[in-house]
Amino acid sequence: MNTDAIDLSIIAPAFAAGLLVLATHVPLGAQVLKRGIVFIDLAIAQIAALGVIVAGFAGIEQGWPVQLAAGAAAVLGAFLLTWTEQRWPDVQEAQIGALFVLAATGGLLLLAHNPHGGEHLRDLLAGQILWVRYEQLGVPLIATIVIAAAIFLCKDRLGRLAFYLLFALAVTVSVQLVGVYLVFASLIVPALGVRNHPERRRLPLAYAIGMAGYALGLLLSMVFDLPSGALVVWCLALLAVAAHALGPARPAP
Repeated sequence: MNTDAIDLSIIAPAFAAGLLVLATHVPLGAQVLKRGIVFIDLAIAQIAALGVIVAGFAGIEQGWPVQLAAGAAAVLGAFLLTWTEQRWPDVQEAQIGALFVLAATGGLLLLAHNPHGGEHLRDLLAGQILWVRYEQLGVPLIATIVIAAAIFLCKDRLGRLAFYLLFALAVTVSVQLVGVYLVFASLIVPALGVRNHPERRRLPLAYAIGMAGYALGLLLSMVFDLPSGALVVWCLALLAVAAHALGPARPAP
């Protein structure tokens, strides 16, 4: 353990990136559980990552064109999932899983002959949150404010297509900041931890789990020199388990 390794100039922007992700993903997580489409986040995040890979394959590796490629891929995925839910609603979860596998394996195929493909894929999945800097957060901040405002103003009035499009845009903003794994964990894990609590307490408690999980995970990753994204996921999960265990018992069916 090395407490001297803690550098707030590194942790602070990483934590700010985590807060941006949580701002939209915590309320969207409640919607995902309510709609019973838990794996949509993994699918859309993987599709956005595939858009980044396609952009790199075309020689575009940084700047707004990469964001545009990721966003376009995610929006196309949202339209596709809207169409599949209209046509075959009884197997939507299976279709989401199939789309995730296709996007993931598509990325593997595109990176098969890239000498740095393994490293690039790992960065997209696990993220490089500790390398985030404040100057990277300007556009995500604006996008997060707009998306969060739409989520909270519309709440349960979001139709199928509007929900999928907001979801796609939120994931596009977050996947390049924190990676696919943290995007999924930020969406699902806090929502799972608070599902038995009174409804008025769920959202504040879910945000508390998210903020504490990011803060603790980032600090521990520097102290123990462990991968930050993976450690934040575990901290989120442990805090969610604690919140669930300390909450009220689920009523018997």
